[in-house]
Amino acid sequence: MDDVITVIKDQIAKNPVLLYMKGTPQFPQCGFSAQVVEAMTNVGKPFAYVNILEAPEIRQNLKEFANWPTFPQLWISGELVGGCDIVMEMYRSGQLKELVEGAAVEGDA
Repeated sequence: MDDVITVIKDQIAKNPVLLYMKGTPQFPQCGFSAQVVEAMTNVGKPFAYVNILEAPEIRQNLKEFANWPTFPQLWISGELVGGCDIVMEMYRSGQLKELVEGAAVEGDA
């Protein structure tokens, strides 16, 4: 389990904007993941993703690591932003774009 947590921490540290989702951005495997991908695509900045359906050990351990039981999970600048409801609310208010753009600039520095 420690190895999996190390992998998760590494993924979060190396990717300023990271989405843990079911499926891929091109082929989401659940409606919630599809909504978040659409919002992220509309923001217009690149983001990394992990398909948790292909990584069951990450899927299980991330729930405990993040203390967040559901997917998708959006991480920005090393912090858990939240799941679909929170991301969609932030997208509609414009907060998501600001947060992602700030992380993209940070990541480029």
